[in-house]
Amino acid sequence: MHGFATHERSLIEAVTQFIYREARLQDDHQYDEWEKLWTDDGIYWIPANGEGTDPENEMSIIYDNRSRISLRIRQFHTGKRFSQTPRSRLRRIVSNIEILDQGDEHVLVTSNAMVFESHIRGDTIWASRNEYKLRLTADGIRMALKKVVLVNNETALYSMAFLI
Repeated sequence: MHGFATHERSLIEAVTQFIYREARLQDDHQYDEWEKLWTDDGIYWIPANGEGTDPENEMSIIYDNRSRISLRIRQFHTGKRFSQTPRSRLRRIVSNIEILDQGDEHVLVTSNAMVFESHIRGDTIWASRNEYKLRLTADGIRMALKKVVLVNNETALYSMAFLI
C-alpha cells in the first residue's frame, strides 16, 4: 500500500508541475513551447453556453484539432492579430488540481483557473474549470485534450485573442 501512495504522490506532483508549466508558457505568450505540450491528436475545446457535452453538436468558442492549434499559433506569429497589438499582459492562478481517473497511458485531470488579462481596452478576469486528458509518453506528459469551461460562457464575452 505504501508504494501505491508514493506512486500517487509522484503522479500528482508531475501533473501539477505540467499544468503550472503550461500556465506559465501561456502567460508569457510562449506559444511555440506551449504547442510542444500537445499530442499529435490533441483537441483544444472551449464550449459555449454551459458545460459542453458534445462539441460536434453544440456551439463552441474554440474547438480545434491539432492542425488548427498549429495554425492558430502561426497566425499569432504573423503580427496581424491586431486584437493582440499590444499583447495582453496575463497572469493566471491555477488551483484545485485533482486526478479524476487514471489508465495505463492517460490521466484525466481537473483544475480551476483565474486569468487576469490587462489590455489596452481594459482589464478582464477569466475564470474557468479546466479538464485535461494527459497522455504519459516517453517524452513526458502531453495534452491529448484540454477543455476550458469558462464560468461566464453563457454571456457575451470580450475578444479572447490569447490562448486560455
